[in-house]
Amino acid sequence: MVKAKSNILVRTAAALVMAPLVIAVLYFGYPYVVLLLAGVGALLAWEWSKMAATEKPEVYALAYTLSMAVAVMLNSWLGIGLALIGCTLLVWFKAKDEPHRLLLALGVPYITIGIGSLMWIYYITAFHILCFVLAVWATDIGGYVVGKSVKGPKLAPKISPNKTWSGLFGGMALAALCCWGYVWFFGINDWRLAAAGAGLAVLEQIGDLIESAIKRHLGIKDSSTLIPGHGGVFDRIDGLIFTAPFVFLLLSYWF
Repeated sequence: MVKAKSNILVRTAAALVMAPLVIAVLYFGYPYVVLLLAGVGALLAWEWSKMAATEKPEVYALAYTLSMAVAVMLNSWLGIGLALIGCTLLVWFKAKDEPHRLLLALGVPYITIGIGSLMWIYYITAFHILCFVLAVWATDIGGYVVGKSVKGPKLAPKISPNKTWSGLFGGMALAALCCWGYVWFFGINDWRLAAAGAGLAVLEQIGDLIESAIKRHLGIKDSSTLIPGHGGVFDRIDGLIFTAPFVFLLLSYWF
């Protein structure tokens, strides 16, 4: 019990540091958003390579970082596409003797498109990206609180034994409420954002389950120990980077 309380305190302290930092970066905007995303992407690249590679993970981390950096910094679909394809092929041929070859190659599009989409969303509308980030946080909070309190049937017991259907519905409800409160606070009459919150919560949970499946396949508990009480960067933003491409496509349609 003491250990559990201590872990919660550590998680809370880490969250109280990270959340204001992210909000401040979004408030001050360019170029701080670019620097934050590039830094987070580089950490993801390091984690993915350390998780999946058995030899010379730094080579794969460099390929991931290069492709991701192009997606974040270069405003050219042709350049981004060439970097994505080139780095994916580079990793694929380099990892010919690796037991997790496919997973290593998958790291290029997963990190590049996931982090890149956050930057592309910012280019479309800097205002709505904060709502998106808050909705993802609300999904995690609602899922954790309701799931721990109500419990009930497991969502995907073979992948993530702690996730429940009640947690999913709790995350959906809080995400929708968060989006509704966001648009209400700023006086925006756009109910679509509130309705989208619940849908985003489902996608966020899918991203979380995909990460859990990857870690279970690799036989590890956390992607790293970079964040006290939270595991790694991938553990914290798995749902965010999985959902971001869908949000980008949605906002591209709206705007």
